Amino acid sequence: MASTWKLSLLPALDEQRWHLPAPLAPGCLSQEPAANPLPEALLAVLGRRGFTSPGQIGALLDPPAAPAAGRHFADLAKAVARLKRACGQGEQVAICGDYDADGMTSTALLVGVLQRLGARPIAAIPSRMDDGYGLNAAMVERLAEQGVALLVTVDNGVSALEALERAEALGIEAIITDHHAIPDPLPPHLALLHPQRTPADSPYRGLAGVGLAYVLASALCKSLRRADGLKIALDLFCIGTIADMAPLVGVNRRWLIDGLPELGRSPLVGLQALQQLAGLDDGPLNAQAVGFQIAPRINAVGRLGDPQLVVELLTTEDPDRALALARECEALNRQRRELCSAIEAEALALLEADGPRRPAFLLLAQNHWHHGVIGIVAARLVERFGLPAALLAGEGNGRLRASVRAPRGFAVDQALQHCAPLLERFGGHPAAGGFTVRADQVAALHAELEGLAQSWLQQSGRGTPVEPEALLGLGQVDRDFLGQLQRLEPFGIGHPDPVFWSQGCQVASQKLLRGGHLQLELVQGEHRLRAMGWRWQGPANLPARVDAAYRLRLDHWQGQERLQLELVGLRPSASEANCEGEVVLRRRDRTYWCRRAGSGLVVRNAAGHELSSEEAASHDHPYVRALIQDAAIALGLVA
Repeated sequence: MASTWKLSLLPALDEQRWHLPAPLAPGCLSQEPAANPLPEALLAVLGRRGFTSPGQIGALLDPPAAPAAGRHFADLAKAVARLKRACGQGEQVAICGDYDADGMTSTALLVGVLQRLGARPIAAIPSRMDDGYGLNAAMVERLAEQGVALLVTVDNGVSALEALERAEALGIEAIITDHHAIPDPLPPHLALLHPQRTPADSPYRGLAGVGLAYVLASALCKSLRRADGLKIALDLFCIGTIADMAPLVGVNRRWLIDGLPELGRSPLVGLQALQQLAGLDDGPLNAQAVGFQIAPRINAVGRLGDPQLVVELLTTEDPDRALALARECEALNRQRRELCSAIEAEALALLEADGPRRPAFLLLAQNHWHHGVIGIVAARLVERFGLPAALLAGEGNGRLRASVRAPRGFAVDQALQHCAPLLERFGGHPAAGGFTVRADQVAALHAELEGLAQSWLQQSGRGTPVEPEALLGLGQVDRDFLGQLQRLEPFGIGHPDPVFWSQGCQVASQKLLRGGHLQLELVQGEHRLRAMGWRWQGPANLPARVDAAYRLRLDHWQGQERLQLELVGLRPSASEANCEGEVVLRRRDRTYWCRRAGSGLVVRNAAGHELSSEEAASHDHPYVRALIQDAAIALGLVA
């Protein structure tokens, strides 16, 4: 399912629900002496993610090479043998992809490789508006009329029972490569490559569609002893894997670490054209640049246009043609942004018209909304309100088609399964999904989803969660720290970009920019940094002192680079750091001063009496225990 990287919206103060990290167990952040050891704050982040030993941290920074794929995919040899025959005989091969970035890059990868190896590949991707998701019987019949006797699905196919039964009846063989949930029964196939069919501990488990296409292409090229066939494959793997927000573990991480440093020098003239139009032609392409700049331009085509455009863009060797196609992508991306803004404004107006009481499940419908972008707007509503949301657009014949998004903890797939009797079609995973429903069932559906969301909210609470992983003083945020942070890249699902927090920051200046973005200057002692809150939802004036949760960014502006905080949360500060490096902690009507002392901490009260964490260990009083834990959290200490 398509995903879109985006700048984090900064919710209003009363829409945020802060969860500070729990103290870590003593000794869990030890690392072997190294020439370039990681800072304690980054070790705390890794420790909270389960990387507590030098070996685990080393494997994250430098993952092992991918093992032989044939030992993990039982049908790989069978698929390679059939494709070798197709290449040797110059056979037509249909590459049947999906209309998101993963599906389009997967299609382009196999089309480009098979062209180099002697086959005659045909890209076959359904229309989002006319065909819906995945391979269908009508597409199969059209391919049969063109003389196709072999098709390869990428990023779809495992659920295409009717289509592949029709293919079998027409004498068309099928190789399925897919990473979506495996149904029962499976459609007929010659070979199946699927991450769930690998061993439970396989590093191939996290592959997206483009990763499976890369595995197949690599094995084919190796079998034919044609390393030149993979000339563009790793570049397309990097783009599709990042765009689909696949988990950055196992071979995904290894191949991205290998491929990303070379991506900016890719021989793909289509990628070069996209970089040029996105203003990225002067620097390296990292995961953030691909996710925020390249992927949306590719995804916009699948949402609003013909996916064949992207396949041609990523396989052409003509620079002029590539630039023309990239400009079409740019125009569609501009149209996508405009549609999203208009639909979001309408959705917010509908919510406001319903009065101050906001439902637990946001369900909004308008016949004229565009199917291709309602998922993006639903995600924006989730980010703004911290509630599950479904946007419905007219499909004709008294039916509506919906995109659903939800915060972590509310399982979309389970909710839709619960509502199955009310739905015509549905599918998805815990964070996102889609369905088709008759208009006369919408009210009943909303009532069911509202009940599920109310039960979920009783356990989780309302508001957008803000979950920093480690405490930083602004004086620690410098180029050296950024360089150490970059050692943990690439970031993504399974290994997200860390969120840090700083306490007691003075708001030296604040400015609301065009587009609703909040620009702050935050100060701690002699240290000050610029912070940006994208699409700020709160009031014009902030408290004089705040706690800030943020991701660290290197901002490029007018040829200059500067460190910047990308805000994900703000709250009035209950504590502050003084010039001695102590953290001031306020509990109830009392004030305490906390400081580090070796591997522990010391708390001082207003009367000047001090209590160390070692001394507190012998206290049974719950107030003392809670005070020491609060101090440990505030200092970011191991406790």
